[in-house]
Amino acid sequence: MDDRQLTMVYRPSSIVTQPNMMNPQPSLRLLPLLLKATLLFVLFNFAFTFISGLSLGKFSLYHSVFPGRERFPFGESQKGYNLSLFNLDAMFASHVLVGTPKETNEYRVFLIGDSSVWGTLLTPEQTLAGQLNSQNISACGKTVHAYNLGYPYISLLQEVMILDEALQYEPDMVVWLTTLESFPRDKQLAAPLVANSPERVKQLITNYQLPLDPNDPSLNHATLWDQTFVNQRKDLANLIRLQIYGALWASTGIDQFYPEDYERAQTDFEADYEFHGIKPNETLQGKLSIEILDAGMNAAGVPTILVNEPILVSDGVNSDIRYNFFYPRWAFDEFRALLDEHTSSRGYHYVGLWDLVPMTEFTNSGVHLTPFGESMLAEKVGEAIQSFCK
Repeated sequence: MDDRQLTMVYRPSSIVTQPNMMNPQPSLRLLPLLLKATLLFVLFNFAFTFISGLSLGKFSLYHSVFPGRERFPFGESQKGYNLSLFNLDAMFASHVLVGTPKETNEYRVFLIGDSSVWGTLLTPEQTLAGQLNSQNISACGKTVHAYNLGYPYISLLQEVMILDEALQYEPDMVVWLTTLESFPRDKQLAAPLVANSPERVKQLITNYQLPLDPNDPSLNHATLWDQTFVNQRKDLANLIRLQIYGALWASTGIDQFYPEDYERAQTDFEADYEFHGIKPNETLQGKLSIEILDAGMNAAGVPTILVNEPILVSDGVNSDIRYNFFYPRWAFDEFRALLDEHTSSRGYHYVGLWDLVPMTEFTNSGVHLTPFGESMLAEKVGEAIQSFCK
C-alpha cells in the first residue's frame, strides 16, 4: 500500500473527529449561564430588602383605574373579591378616603371600631357609615360624610393604630365604637394587623407613652432574611391580588361573601363566670388598657365621641349569668361602671348604647347587627354627631 492510499484511509477519520474537538458539550456551555443566573437571583433576593423598605403597599390602581373601596379589604373568600393582608399602607391605598379630596361643605366623620363597624354580613350601604350617609344629616352647617375605618378583630391598639394613620386626612370628628372585649391587656398585641406592624407599634408607644414593650415577642420583628424576595413573595402576591379584585369590586360592588345561611349568635350558655381568666371575686381594675383608650380619645385633636356599642343581651339558658358569648354579667356591669366613671372624670363625650338593640337584631355574633339593628344605631349616632353643633 503506498502513501496515497494511507492518506485516503486516515483522512476521513480526521474529518469526523474534528467538529467534536471544536464544539464543547452543551452541558459545559450551560454551566456558566446557570452560575450567572443563580448569582443574579441571590443578589436580587437580598437587594429586595431595600425595595420592600419603600412600602410597596402605597402603589395602587385604586382611585386611578378602579374606585376606592368603602371599607378596608378583609376576608379569604374569592366570592367576596376580597382578602386580608397585614399592610396598613395597602389597606389605606385601596380605601375611598384616600382618593376623596375634602370638600368645603363636608363635615368629615371617621368611624373607628371592630368588625361591627366594618359590617360583617352587611353591604356597604347597610353599614353604620352607609346608613349615616343616607340620612343626609348636617353638622355645624356642613353635610356629614362618614367614613368606615372599622376593621375585624377587637383590640384598642389596632383601632388607635388605624386612627393614627387616618388623621392626615382631615377629620372634623371621630366616632369610636368599642366594647369590653377590646380592653383586656392580652388582646392588644394579639391582633394580626398589630403583630405584623412592629415599627408602627413602636412609634405609637413612643408618641403616646403607652405602657407596652416594643420588643414583645408577640410582635413579628422581621429579620433581614424575612425581608428578602423569597420570604416576601406571598405578601407581594396578596398586593397583586388586591389590585385584581379591584376590577371585580368596581363592576359588582361586592366586597365580602354573603352566605345563604349562617349560624346565629349563641343565646344559651354554660354556667361560666370567668372573663379572660378573671373571676367574679376579682376586679377588672388595673387589667384593662385604659391608657390606650386615653391615647385614642386625645389623638385626633377634634371632637371625639366614645360609644359603648350594642351587644346581644340574651334571654336563653344561663342568661342570668352571661349576657352573651363574650361577657358574664358581672364583668360587663363592672366595665360599664368603670367606663362611666373614667369618661366623666376626663370629660370625654361618651354615649352608652350597649343595650339599644334587641336580641333578634343580631346575626352571627354578639356584636354584629342586622340592617335594621344598624339603622337603630345609626339614628342614635347621628343625633350624637349633630349635638356638638347645637
